[in-house]
Amino acid sequence: MNIKVIKSARRTISLEITPELDVILRAPYLTSRREIEHFLDSKTDWINKTIRRMERKKAASDTEGRRAISDEETQALARKAKEIIPPKVKYYADIIGVDYGRITIRNQKTRWGSCSAKHNLNFNCLLLRAPEEILDYVIVHELCHIIEMNHSKAFWAEVGKVLPDYKARRKWLKDNGDKLFYTDINAEDTDTNDEQDT
Repeated sequence: MNIKVIKSARRTISLEITPELDVILRAPYLTSRREIEHFLDSKTDWINKTIRRMERKKAASDTEGRRAISDEETQALARKAKEIIPPKVKYYADIIGVDYGRITIRNQKTRWGSCSAKHNLNFNCLLLRAPEEILDYVIVHELCHIIEMNHSKAFWAEVGKVLPDYKARRKWLKDNGDKLFYTDINAEDTDTNDEQDT
């Protein structure tokens, strides 16, 4: 099991399992090695169950005529994302009433978006393979972190002001996010256009 520890200006410890089945632990800067080891020990059952579930899901995807999207497809998505995402960010930032810093587009394996302490925004180019309302949700989510750098009730209230149906969008991403990493091989026989409607 590959465990990566990332420390940042956060208040709590969290765990994440990537599509490659790596374990990412995020913790506050001052968290000791002993605290990290104790936290991992307490989450061993959850980690093992989650990895087994993801392995089964990946195996099922592999047998359903899917393949991982290629580097060329990813690069094309990144180019398109650089054209589409910044105007959307500006649109929603004006609605929310916040200022932001730099916008970066990447192909990430663990996050759909992020907002730094300096209000720099990062978005996953694979979001362009999702329905437009999901992309909008991630953009609003990260912009609201400029107001609330947490996931408190106050944060979700800010998201809800702009997207009253954010819970449904959030659930879609949780349930279908893994699919954005793959292409339906059967569809390639009838549709050679890799671009998605956004």
